[in-house]
Amino acid sequence: MVKQSEVNFLGRLSHPNIVRLLGFGHKNGEQLLVYEFMHRGSLDNHLFGRGSTIRPLSWNIRLKVMIGAANGLAFLHSLEKKIIWRDVKASNILLDESYTAKLADFGLARVGPSPDQSHVTTMVVGTYGFAAPEYLATGHLYIKSDVYGFGLVLLEVLTGKKIFDILRLRENLTLIDWVKSNLLNRTKLKTTMDSRLDGRYPLKFASQVAQLALRCILLDPKYRPSMTEVSETLEQIEAATEKPTDNKARATHSRPAQ
Repeated sequence: MVKQSEVNFLGRLSHPNIVRLLGFGHKNGEQLLVYEFMHRGSLDNHLFGRGSTIRPLSWNIRLKVMIGAANGLAFLHSLEKKIIWRDVKASNILLDESYTAKLADFGLARVGPSPDQSHVTTMVVGTYGFAAPEYLATGHLYIKSDVYGFGLVLLEVLTGKKIFDILRLRENLTLIDWVKSNLLNRTKLKTTMDSRLDGRYPLKFASQVAQLALRCILLDPKYRPSMTEVSETLEQIEAATEKPTDNKARATHSRPAQ
């Protein structure tokens, strides 16, 4: 059963960015799993939900969420028996009250390749649009197949558009060419970024996140970064975002004494 696989994985995993399984049982022939309560729901709901109760995520919160999700994936990939999540998407990234991201839904997760193997071969399952091209074409599942899915989530976080909508927008372009054309060009980046950010983001660092997303979705998995590298890059961008510019620092220090 799918839920039994979740029990098997979550029962032995403990990490700040992975949802905690509190218990499980049976009722009326159905298996029930009890998780910690995640106050703010899914990233998917915040990015694409509409209504008076849905507030758009700020740039800083988006960075925090993606760093948390990247840390969770990096942890799974660093275990002695590496775990491939296989269902990387915004609806499976849950947020607690302080917007800490936690990975949820391990029904499709599986143990990764042994040290002497590059991949495992399995039946293709998962959410259409998020599966890596090598997995769709061959059934070969790599650790870096998760990285591809994470890159797509990064694109959703930047644009506020579902990946299916982005795929429709690209017309005759490959996804990689669409990213190069619309997100690596700073003029076009301004018009492609999520309009609900209302321009309140540093263009330089948004461009750096776009470049990272592009690396994540490269067709050959061996050229994609590891999730540890993804996490470290996002943390560096976050630190640079929070650091005051030299101009601001000079302005602060140049004020006359009162």
